[in-house]
Amino acid sequence: MECPFGAIDEQEDGYPILNPSRCRRCGTCMGACPVRTISFDNYSVDMINQMASACEIPDEFEEKPRILLLACENDAYPALDMAGINRHTFSAMVRIIPVRCLGSVSLLNVSEGLSKGYDGVTLMGCKSGDDYQCHFIKGSALAKERMGKIEETLSSMMLEPERVQTMEVAISDSAKVGKLIDDFVANIDVIGLNPFKGF
Repeated sequence: MECPFGAIDEQEDGYPILNPSRCRRCGTCMGACPVRTISFDNYSVDMINQMASACEIPDEFEEKPRILLLACENDAYPALDMAGINRHTFSAMVRIIPVRCLGSVSLLNVSEGLSKGYDGVTLMGCKSGDDYQCHFIKGSALAKERMGKIEETLSSMMLEPERVQTMEVAISDSAKVGKLIDDFVANIDVIGLNPFKGF
């Protein structure tokens, strides 16, 4: 249902069948799948989790937050890259992982990051709406909708909903991304370190 390109059809018995000529490999189906059965040869929910786990997480005694930033490779990641080229700075506590589209991000990526000890997770993707459209049509809007449902997951982990945030940026917003990130890190500083640190 969530595929923006109609690449997944249903047979009469309800079994899904892929139409590869329509698939653009955005991964929206992967992010929507609750049991991680949808993946690509070189892109999966587990791959994103492994990349996040490979980052060093300071323990609670160092009192340094660590933020996981999942950045859409179409607008957000180039905006971050341009910010670096133009010498705009932002918090060194952020670890950035590019994703094909925010629509490919699963709630499991967020909960896994927090359970590994990240103090906050932010998703940064293309702007949605009539005046600016996600490169994969509705990936950013779907990610925002999914993250709107994460409160239940966070409450089961006894974590504050403010630890997860979705941001929309244009590729031309390189001068603004640093402040967006720093504001989020400041909020995490107020909330405090993740109690899962050190486990």
